[in-house]
Amino acid sequence: MAKRSAVKSKKTTDGINPRQACPCGSGKRYKACHGLTGGPVEMPVGRPFEGLVSECELIALREFVPSATSPLALSVDTDRTVTLATVLPMAAAALVRADGSVFVGLQVQTRSSDVSRDLARALRWALDAKPGDVLPVVGPETEEGERERLQDMLDVKTELDPTLHSDFSWWLPEGEEPAGEVALSLERANQAIMPTDRIGPAAYWVDAGDRAHLRWVRPEPEEQLLFALARLHARGELGLGEGSRYAGSFRAHGLLVPVWDLDRELHAREWTTPAEELGARLDEALASLEKAPLTSEERRARDGLIGRQVTIR
Repeated sequence: MAKRSAVKSKKTTDGINPRQACPCGSGKRYKACHGLTGGPVEMPVGRPFEGLVSECELIALREFVPSATSPLALSVDTDRTVTLATVLPMAAAALVRADGSVFVGLQVQTRSSDVSRDLARALRWALDAKPGDVLPVVGPETEEGERERLQDMLDVKTELDPTLHSDFSWWLPEGEEPAGEVALSLERANQAIMPTDRIGPAAYWVDAGDRAHLRWVRPEPEEQLLFALARLHARGELGLGEGSRYAGSFRAHGLLVPVWDLDRELHAREWTTPAEELGARLDEALASLEKAPLTSEERRARDGLIGRQVTIR
């Protein structure tokens, strides 16, 4: 028994239990992540997409939009067209089609402390790769100088213009039929997809089965946004009208994502105007915070909203 206990409590030379989650935030055990490579552990970058005008859109596409693509406006020289995708075949980090066009995937495993840096490395690989090449995963960094980030490669002021797809048929060039592992991956992906529609900037209607949801990535600092949501909640103005209910929020890559339950019998587009009106009320509430602090009722509402928060990344 003493021997088994000693094995369980064994630590690495840097004091990290190899069986515990890696501090880098990858979701893997330390022994299968930075403990495997022997590299230093860096704490995850809190807001990896900060500085990009499409920060909120990037978070939505990475975290909960199932099938979407968007052209990328690069700040680096290249003659290749580049498309950002939610997920690629076999969850690849990047691929180059036979015509030289580049696709970079957002929903992939990350091995560094910075999602932005991993995406930049995948993009840099794709710009230099041969047609037909696929990058399954961005591996561990091998050089200290590998610090290029997505912000260094994109036009930071250009908005993303995502196109949502009802399936993953866009994985293949027009006229090409899937085969082998790609066909199996395509079938599984299509079966798992949840109907999704974009009803505003970084605001997505999602059909989850028994109910629909609005997931809205907001750019404001968390505390400020919570105060504004609480002010609306105290007034009874936090919903989107009949058939809606504020469900809570989650944190993703440093920003808060409020969520509303919606009546799924209504079409996604029927929620566009209510969402716009809610956005206007939220902007007004945010502006009013500079003139008037929260009342006692609004503070109680804020405490209730905090109790409905979770963190996914």
